[in-house]
Amino acid sequence: MNKTMQLDLVLPPVGSIEAYTQAVARIPILTAEAEHELALRLRNDNDLDAARHLVMSHLRFVVHVARGYSGYGLAQADLIQEGNIGLMKAVKHFDPTMNVRLVSFAVHWVRAEMHEFILRNWRIVRVATTKAQRKLFFNLRSSKKHLGWFSREEVDALAKKLDVSPDVVREMEMRMNGYDASFDPYSETEDADATNIAPAAYLADVQADPSMMLENSDWESSGTERLRNALTVLDTRSQDILQRRWLAEDKATLHDLADKYQVSAERIRQLEKSAMKKLKQALEA
Repeated sequence: MNKTMQLDLVLPPVGSIEAYTQAVARIPILTAEAEHELALRLRNDNDLDAARHLVMSHLRFVVHVARGYSGYGLAQADLIQEGNIGLMKAVKHFDPTMNVRLVSFAVHWVRAEMHEFILRNWRIVRVATTKAQRKLFFNLRSSKKHLGWFSREEVDALAKKLDVSPDVVREMEMRMNGYDASFDPYSETEDADATNIAPAAYLADVQADPSMMLENSDWESSGTERLRNALTVLDTRSQDILQRRWLAEDKATLHDLADKYQVSAERIRQLEKSAMKKLKQALEA
């Protein structure tokens, strides 16, 4: 076995992002042969120790990617944590037979998790909700030629480059240049009679209303009972498919169920679709 694979890759406790960066930088980089062997062990034998080696040896890469998003005002530690989640997902889906290094495959997963985190946390109100806006968000900042607003020519050029309308570009620029307003405004004076009262002082918390809590509880109980009754209109196989695909904690894949029932994954998908249709009709009856 390769000596690199024999190392005890346990990251020691660290107290700062700088210490973490130094710690992951000391983890040896895998050779192509060692990486391939570990990936085969993971895919063929579900070797979790091999998966750990693959993840640990690429932690420095996640740190490198996270540094590229330092301009969004978010903590590097949080970005790295999200990137590490993407790295673990990449390792899980990595196919060693495709003749591609893991780092090339993982970059898309790592960036995707960081992008999701940035979009969730950059503003209190989500700045990008549609596919076109999400595409624009990460291109608009790097495309600006000055600190002011885009000129008409710049708007048209960026819209053409990203295959979106100029209106979408202008809307996203307006959102990105806005700011979060406080929910609790305050007065500049200490006048006790000031009428500038925060909404928190007069908006009722309906969630804490006992009658609402009882109504919600009854609704959930009724919904659960209706779902249980609706499931009885399905045959045993259809019930099992829906149970394992949607209701189980450890959800099964189409291929898992195809192996169980000795049919194709497409047939399981058709049965699932048919069962969902019947279930919907039963619930609406």
